[in-house]
Amino acid sequence: MSFFDLFLLALALSVDSAVVSFSYGLIIKQKRLKNAILLAVSTGMGQFVMPIVGWVGTNSVSSYISHFDHWISFLVFLLLGLNIIYGAVNDSEKEDNAEKKLNLKIAFMIGVATSIDACAAGVMLYFVNAPILFAASIIGLVSFINSIAGFYSCCRLHKVPTRYIEIASGVILILLGAKVLFEHLAN
Repeated sequence: MSFFDLFLLALALSVDSAVVSFSYGLIIKQKRLKNAILLAVSTGMGQFVMPIVGWVGTNSVSSYISHFDHWISFLVFLLLGLNIIYGAVNDSEKEDNAEKKLNLKIAFMIGVATSIDACAAGVMLYFVNAPILFAASIIGLVSFINSIAGFYSCCRLHKVPTRYIEIASGVILILLGAKVLFEHLAN
């Protein structure tokens, strides 16, 4: 997996973090810097840890599935992408569901909730022989940056529907999955 592919994966995985942070940016008016950093750290750490969890779990069963690992990678990407697109199309009130107060417990839950997809991506990263610590670091860092950007972009972008950004990230994931499958079948 090239650095560009990894960066696209990180961008696609970080959309949930950016959207949640955008939502909190709309409703939190006090201690904005502290809350932006709290969200960014929680989502960045979740996005760093969860691919490692997926990778380690896959390592323990890899010998049993090595003959069809490219299909698993493709299906994981496809399902992640379709899930993001489905959520974007069917969850029109995402911004209205945010708690108005942010504390460590809520930040932790946000970090876990926004990184479930990253755990599945860790499975795929195992099959494409990506260096997991480097990949997880890129995914976590991009998520951290996009979370900060999402929190502060609410002032300028509050009229742009996040649905379009989420749909684009779902399409990117599906295309990455197709690329993995195509590269394997072409060899």
